[in-house]
Amino acid sequence: MIGEIRVSIGDIFDPTIPSEDRWLYRTANKLHINTRQPIIRHQLLFKSGEPYVQRLVDETERILRANDYLYDAWIRPLSYDGKTVVLEVRTRDTWTLNPGINYSRQGGANTSSVEIEEKNLLGNGQRLSFGWDNDVDRESLNFEFFDPHFHSTWTRLGVVYSDADDGSTQAIRLDRPFYSFDTRHAGGAYLFDSIRNEPRYAYGKNIGEYEQDEQFVEAYGGKSQGWKDGWVRRWTAGATYHQKRFDEVVDEPLGGPLPADLELAYPWVGFDLIEDVYQERTNLDQIERTEDVLLGLRAGGRIGYASEAFGSDRDALILSAYAQNGWEFGSERSLFATAVATGRVEDDGLRNAALSAEARFYARTSEKTKFFATINATVSEALDADRQVLLGGEEGLRGYPLRYQAGTSKALLTLEQRYYTGWYPFRLFHVAGAAFFDMGRTWGTDVTGATSDGLLKDVGIGLRLGSSRSAFGNVVHIDLAFPLDGGNDIDSVQLVVETKARF
Repeated sequence: MIGEIRVSIGDIFDPTIPSEDRWLYRTANKLHINTRQPIIRHQLLFKSGEPYVQRLVDETERILRANDYLYDAWIRPLSYDGKTVVLEVRTRDTWTLNPGINYSRQGGANTSSVEIEEKNLLGNGQRLSFGWDNDVDRESLNFEFFDPHFHSTWTRLGVVYSDADDGSTQAIRLDRPFYSFDTRHAGGAYLFDSIRNEPRYAYGKNIGEYEQDEQFVEAYGGKSQGWKDGWVRRWTAGATYHQKRFDEVVDEPLGGPLPADLELAYPWVGFDLIEDVYQERTNLDQIERTEDVLLGLRAGGRIGYASEAFGSDRDALILSAYAQNGWEFGSERSLFATAVATGRVEDDGLRNAALSAEARFYARTSEKTKFFATINATVSEALDADRQVLLGGEEGLRGYPLRYQAGTSKALLTLEQRYYTGWYPFRLFHVAGAAFFDMGRTWGTDVTGATSDGLLKDVGIGLRLGSSRSAFGNVVHIDLAFPLDGGNDIDSVQLVVETKARF
C-alpha cells in the first residue's frame, strides 16, 4: 500500500555541488520560477492509500520526463514497514524562458527569429510565446499558448495565431487525450484556418508559388479498456471537415499546374494498439540524458468515408495507418523501424497516396563511441498538386541546398560515427562529435517537371551540444558538410546550424 508521497522539485543548478555553487548559477535559480508541486502531483498515476504497482510508477516517470520543462524525474521508495511504502518523487527543472534571438542554417538557407517564450509559465507547465520569425518561405508575427492541464485536469487547451506577409493562420485545440495506458475515455476538437502562399521548389530554387486557403475541423471521441496483460487497445471515432481552395499569386509564376480545389467531409473510425515494453537508455538520441525507448509494437489506423451526401466534392475512402517496433541484439545493438501510409481511394483509383518508412540502427563500438545508421524512403501515387516529395539539406542530405531534388519517391541513407567526449563545460551542455556520410536520390518527375539528378552523396563532420539546463531544443548541431556530386551551382561546403530533438 502507498503511504505518504513526497514531492521534491530540484532547481536548475544544484548548490550542494561545489562546481554549481556559483553566483551565476544561484542567480539563475532565483530568477527561475520552479514547477509548482500541484502540477507534478496532478500527473501522478497513483495516490496515497492505493496499492503499489511498479508499472504505474514507471509510466509516471515517463509522463513526467516528457515535459520539456523537466530535465529528469525519479520515483523511489524511501521506506517500507511491511505494509506501507513511502515514495519520493524527485524532478529537476530546466531554464524555460527564452527572451532573445534565435538563428539556424540548413541547406544554404537562414532562419531567424526574435521572440519571448516561456515553457513553464509561473511554474504551471503552460507554454506562452510571441515574436517575429523569418524563414525561407515567409516573415510572420506569431502567438501561441498551450496548457496541457487546463483547469487542473488532463484536458489540453492550445491556441495559435500567426500574421504573415502572405496571409494568416489561426488554430485552437481543446481535447482530453489518452494520457496513460489505463485511460478509459478521450475526446476533443481541433480547428485550423489558414491562408498563405505555398512555394514550389526544384533544384534548390523557388520556381513558383500559389495561394492556399485551408480550413480543417475535427471532433473525436475514444474508448479503451486500459492496460491488459501488457497491451493497450484503443478505439476512436470522429468526424472531419477539410477544405482547400487554391488561386494564383499576382505577378508570380505557378511553377506547375494550379492544384485542384478539395472539399472532404467524412466520419471515421480508428484503432490503436500498444505493447507496453519500455526501457530507459542513455546516449541513444540524446547526450547524457535519460531516454524512454519503446521496444514493443505500436500500430494503428483510421478509415473514413467522404460522400457528396455529407457535403464533399467527391466520394472517397480516406485511409491512414502506421506501425513502429524496436528490437535488441544483445545489450549494445538496437534497431527501430517505423512506417506511415496515407491516401484516398476514389472512383479512378488511389489518389494522394504516400508510404514512408524509416529504420534506425545503433551499435556501441567502444566506451565513448557509437555507430548509427538510418535509412528512410517515401513512395507516392497520384499526389495532389500541392504536395512535393523533396530531398535536400532540410531533409537530411546535409551537403546540398534546401529542397534540392524533387520527384515522386525518394530514399536517403545516413551513416554516422559518434564520439562522446565526456566534456561538460560550465556544467551547461555535454559535448559530442560526429563524422557522417549521407547518400540519397529521388525518382520520377515532380509536379514542377523536375527530374532526378541521380545519386547524391556528401561527407562531413559535426559538433553536438547536448543541453542539460534548457528546455529549448535538446541537441545543437553545428555541421560542415561537403558535397561529392552535383553541379557547379552547389557550394563546396555547407554550414548547417540547427537545434534538433535527436543527436
